[in-house]
Amino acid sequence: MREVAFASCYVYSPTGAGAVCERSRLLRELLKAGDARFMARYVLQVHQQSQDPMQLAGFFRPDDVLVPVPGSSPKSSAAMWVAADLADALAREGLGALAWRGLHRIRAVRKSGTAARGTRPTVALHYESLLMDHPPIAPQSVVLIDDVITRGRTLLAAATRVHEVLPDARIRAFALLRTMGMISEVKRLLDPCRGKISWRAGDAFRDP
Repeated sequence: MREVAFASCYVYSPTGAGAVCERSRLLRELLKAGDARFMARYVLQVHQQSQDPMQLAGFFRPDDVLVPVPGSSPKSSAAMWVAADLADALAREGLGALAWRGLHRIRAVRKSGTAARGTRPTVALHYESLLMDHPPIAPQSVVLIDDVITRGRTLLAAATRVHEVLPDARIRAFALLRTMGMISEVKRLLDPCRGKISWRAGDAFRDP
C-alpha cells in the first residue's frame, strides 16, 4: 500500500523541554508498562474524542476489526503486548466490533525507539518480518492499532500485509501517541489528529 489514513490522540516529545514534554514522556512510560488503569482512562478519552465532530468523529466504525500491531520481536503467549491490550480496551469501549490478534512478528527487528537515526528498520524490513493470518470471516473494515507512531514505517508495512490477505477491506490505523521528534516544546498532551502515512522517495512519511 502506498498510503494509509491514520488517527492519533496524544503527542509525545522524546527530547523537548518543559513540563508538558516531561508529562508526555511519563505518559509513554505508563503506556509501555501496560498499566491497566492508565489504559482504561486514556481509552475513555479516545471514545470521547471519537464523538466530537471537530476531532475523531466517524473514524471508528461499528464494523471495524481492530488488529494490534506486533512489537519488535516475536511474542510468547505470556509476553506483554501493549498494542493488543489497547485494541482490547478500545473494543470494550465500543470502538469497533472486536479485536483480533491476526498479525504476527515472525522475526525480530531493532526497536525504533532506541535505534540511532539511520539504523531504524525500513518499511521493507518490517514487511519481511510480519505475517498475517487469514481470518475466519473476511472483515470489510480493519483498523491497525499501535501504541506509538513515529514515521509510520511499521504501520505502512503492516497495512500492506493486511491488504495482501484482505484486498477488499478498508484499512486504517490508530496510534494512541504520535512522536513529535523535531519540536522542542509541545503545548498540550491531548491533541487529536487525522492524517496519512505515505510512501514517498523510498520511505514512509507521516502527515502530520
